[in-house]
Amino acid sequence: MPWGLKRFQEAGCLHFLTFSCYQRAPLLGTARARDIFEHTLEKARRWYGFYVAAYVVMPEHVHLLVTEPERAKLSVAIQMLKQNVARQMREAEGGPFWQARYYDFCVWSEKKRIEKLRYIHRNPVRRGLVASPEQWDWSSFRHYLSGVEGVVEIESQWTARKREELGVAPRITGSQIPRPVAKSATRTGQPQLFAAGKLGQPPILSSSWAHCHVRPSQLNWAASFALQGSWADNASSRPLKSSAMVRPT
Repeated sequence: MPWGLKRFQEAGCLHFLTFSCYQRAPLLGTARARDIFEHTLEKARRWYGFYVAAYVVMPEHVHLLVTEPERAKLSVAIQMLKQNVARQMREAEGGPFWQARYYDFCVWSEKKRIEKLRYIHRNPVRRGLVASPEQWDWSSFRHYLSGVEGVVEIESQWTARKREELGVAPRITGSQIPRPVAKSATRTGQPQLFAAGKLGQPPILSSSWAHCHVRPSQLNWAASFALQGSWADNASSRPLKSSAMVRPT
């Protein structure tokens, strides 16, 4: 396995994933193809029990920011996702749809999470496909912008507030402070995304997500956050450095 594809399974962190169409061909170049991917991603999310923090479907590759699944290893969930998309998009004699394997980057810190969130949502603009992120239908940006629900459920402050309003109690699974991966790591289950907030306030994002309370009057921070980082991030207006760019494999 190439060094760049080293995996940390059951590490208890977010994963920034990239996988590409076969030979970088634009096999996701139509609205229909991207719609199929979104619906298949949501089915996989429900089936395997992982959270999607962000995503974008590009004409020839996909970026995901996800947690580890409850009911399988991440590699199994992604393999099934790719196979099910390919089955719907290609005839039996049509040849491969995806490049083998995928790129997996473990996201341990809030700084790195914001960096990946920016990268994902800016991708269509950087490629010249649209003038602004909200014009691209096949990403999580619109959810961060306004809380609108799309095909794929996105784990965010909007989602946390909706759960609170519905009286859905968050599941507490222990500390989620980012830490190095032990060789013997065997942690299973969902990483904790939210801890209970004070009375009258939405839940608080855990330390691996964001350190802030969210009140109704503050929800207009979402667009800035999705493009540039947290509303409390003073350095949010700078463009990404080239070192933060991840070339799809």
